Amino acid sequence: MSNDLDHARLRERLISLTRDLVLIPGSEERPPELRRAIQWVGNHLESIDGVTVQSHVSNGVHSLVALPSGCERPDVLMCGHVDVVHHPDPESYRSELVDGRIVGPGTGDMKGIVAILLELFRRFHLQSPGRSLGLAITTDEETGGENGTRALFDEFGLRCGIGMVPDGGSIDHVVIEEKGILHLQLEATGQSCHAARPWLGSNALDRLTATIERIQGLFPPGSDPGHWYPTCSVARIATPNRSINRVPSHATATLDIRYPHPFATDELLERIRGVLVDGVTASPLVTAQPTQLAPDPVYFDVCEEVLGRRPVALREHGGSDARFMAGHGIPVIMSRPLCGNLHSRQEWIDIASMVQFYEINRRYLEHRLLGA
Repeated sequence: MSNDLDHARLRERLISLTRDLVLIPGSEERPPELRRAIQWVGNHLESIDGVTVQSHVSNGVHSLVALPSGCERPDVLMCGHVDVVHHPDPESYRSELVDGRIVGPGTGDMKGIVAILLELFRRFHLQSPGRSLGLAITTDEETGGENGTRALFDEFGLRCGIGMVPDGGSIDHVVIEEKGILHLQLEATGQSCHAARPWLGSNALDRLTATIERIQGLFPPGSDPGHWYPTCSVARIATPNRSINRVPSHATATLDIRYPHPFATDELLERIRGVLVDGVTASPLVTAQPTQLAPDPVYFDVCEEVLGRRPVALREHGGSDARFMAGHGIPVIMSRPLCGNLHSRQEWIDIASMVQFYEINRRYLEHRLLGA
């Protein structure tokens, strides 16, 4: 930063913005609060001369895109989301400062980061009006991003030269690849009967569990110490049974399958359907191909300049909205400040690393947009 005073002002500004945004309990279960969160972001952008703020809605999900006036394809697009994982008690959405951290739900994923993106966007458009820098904020990342980032790129035609999606990695870890996602719904049918006479029926739950065992057999643990191989986790099993002495005629399960390149969704579905037990069907709920992000090498140089060490290239097992951009051939930069306990009430983001992250991205944007 230019001096200690600027550093202190930035720190307090980022803390204030983050804590204000945490107070809005926006989750899938509270659509009005999601709209309030996106309006809150818009209120911080609409006063900037030379910037156009666009609102988009897809299937009731609200998004916001801020661009230099007259610019349809920014050179750099920063992307974030203001939705959080649901906590039933609205009073949970509070924050406190503890040991150099902001602690509270949504601080790290990703309201503290949205605060940083807001400050970067405001800085560049106030000091260098017309620069080709955009900002996109969505409200459905935690539920898959289909009506947020995907809709912005696939339905509304948004494009950019390079994307910045600070929703993975860490301050000194830059994501270069993400696993694909296959959320699979299994449904089994049988014939109900009294559990004391199971030979009179056909147990749907037996069919279901036998199928799950076969599917898991397609995904044996690999030997890679980084676990860069396909995995299959059982997330949910259910039957409509209300009585313990009744054989169920119907049962369902949900599987979460993650897989790296070069595996593909269609290939996995074909293999899975080849091992289904009679009476069991498999339907994909969410699919996402493995993603190779191709971040700008200059970003690594800037990280090293600020941190004093070269960042590590990271392969992530989870997925993010970056996949919707990478699917259009757009390179994506993904790293973020230090944060932890994600999706819990004790989620946190480290304040010093927020300032470092701001500085890394400020310098990178100056290089990219100003040629500095």
